[in-house]
Amino acid sequence: MRLNRVKTGISGLDDMLGGGFLAETANLVEGAPGTGKTTLGMQFIYNGIMQHKEPGLIITFEQFPEQFYQNASSFGWDFVDLERRGLLKIVMTSPEVSRVDLKRVDGIIEHIIQELGVKRVMIDSITHFARLTQDPIQLRELRFAFLNAFKRYGITTILTSESRALLGEAHGNDNIGFIVDSYLILRYVEIESTIRKALLVLKMRGSHHAKDIRQYDITAHGIQIQSKFAGQSGILSGHPHQMTDSFVKAFVKP
Repeated sequence: MRLNRVKTGISGLDDMLGGGFLAETANLVEGAPGTGKTTLGMQFIYNGIMQHKEPGLIITFEQFPEQFYQNASSFGWDFVDLERRGLLKIVMTSPEVSRVDLKRVDGIIEHIIQELGVKRVMIDSITHFARLTQDPIQLRELRFAFLNAFKRYGITTILTSESRALLGEAHGNDNIGFIVDSYLILRYVEIESTIRKALLVLKMRGSHHAKDIRQYDITAHGIQIQSKFAGQSGILSGHPHQMTDSFVKAFVKP
């Protein structure tokens, strides 16, 4: 069966995702500050508009729309013009307000989705839902209901999440990874006294995906995926080291 894919338009990432995200899914991008998770989300929205004529909606819980305009312009993306043309809407709200709004028949978010014909949504960041309750079961239910609301509209969603780990593997009991359809991890790694950035597709429900860890950069044009971390192991543990020559020859293609 041919799966309906929603391409990110980010070179290399769609290959890692088996052709793109699956349509009408919720996709988590988790990383520490500065790893580019918000940039990746904006790029997903921008490429959807420019390459596939799919209007986008950005829901932010922490930044004013003006900050998005400024950040986008640094990559050559004119979000102000896209909003003026009715192809994009940036809404600053709160988890409390947006959760209630999505339950209403005549809610503001629903109105925007229908008026613009929104196909892609970015939520920045889902981490803020943690302030609604200290009960992990209730928190999971709140997030699940929130994300399912967008699925009912036939929308593909990217949500960002803050990681407490700057280098190495994060440890915590946040269970959001269980309710999303795909889970991307962005990390800083130190190799030979140099800080690099690493991306891993940790899971992708209902589809094959790349299992290797790729380097990436944040360039003047957005996220660019680069080569694998060939010859290295322990990348996400925070303790990378060279694999033996025999292992490299056996398992790492040139």
